[in-house]
Amino acid sequence: MTLSLLCAAFALFGPADDGSKPARYARPELLIEASELAKPEVAKGLRILDGRARSRYVAGHVPGAVWVDPEAWAKLFVAGQDKDVWAKEIGRLGITPETPVVVYDDSISGAARVWWILSYWGVKDARLLNGGWAAWQEAKAPVSKDEATPEPTTPALTPRANRLATKGDVLDLVKASGKQIVDARSLAEHCGDSVTAKRAGSVPGATHLDWSDLVEPKTRRFKEPDELTKLLRKSEIRLDRPSVTYCQSGGRASVMAFALELMGAKDVRNYYRSWSEWGNADDTPVVKPEPPKKK
Repeated sequence: MTLSLLCAAFALFGPADDGSKPARYARPELLIEASELAKPEVAKGLRILDGRARSRYVAGHVPGAVWVDPEAWAKLFVAGQDKDVWAKEIGRLGITPETPVVVYDDSISGAARVWWILSYWGVKDARLLNGGWAAWQEAKAPVSKDEATPEPTTPALTPRANRLATKGDVLDLVKASGKQIVDARSLAEHCGDSVTAKRAGSVPGATHLDWSDLVEPKTRRFKEPDELTKLLRKSEIRLDRPSVTYCQSGGRASVMAFALELMGAKDVRNYYRSWSEWGNADDTPVVKPEPPKKK
């Protein structure tokens, strides 16, 4: 194998499975550690968003954090991408496209949804707190009960259409060669054993990788680069190919999109309406893959 081919293989999949670890993620700036966020000189330059339940936010949160409701954002984005509506919603949080933002919650999926929507609307520096609220508590970092009230902004939002996939886009992709559609749901949902719409199953040609496999079960931190590399390789997901992620309603697909970008993928779209649309439509093909045989 030539040197150029060796370099290409390394760039796509990381180092060989020889026990060595990549030094860092391809885009480590997408994550921030609790120990770093706890530094006052770091936190003062960030807009911090707490995506947990309102009651949990009131009981205590990262100092300076503003409460945001991922479920409300989920419904609002499905309702439409009206720029004025979203400028008001994002602006009330004191955010413009130039504002560095950190989002956290308990489970990652809500925070990732908010991260993805902010990124869709052109916020240039949006990050996730690695490990979320649990990591903040583990770090024994300060906790506040004071509700932050940022000065509202009037952001000039520019939607990044290349981050969103529609049903029509996915229908075209199903017919295309070299497609890479990633189902971030559970295996039961992927194989049609769990019914979450009028029809059960998956998008033809989709590869499956459960979003929860991307994070450590106890800490909810993203797995180390070498572990993510192995997961992607096993699922035959290539970082150099354009990808579309989907789940039930866009949240878990946002986690998958985040992980792919964290590992270096540059063309990732979220089929935001996901199975809630595809599985309830009459013009979409559905398959029920066989689950992998247990070894």
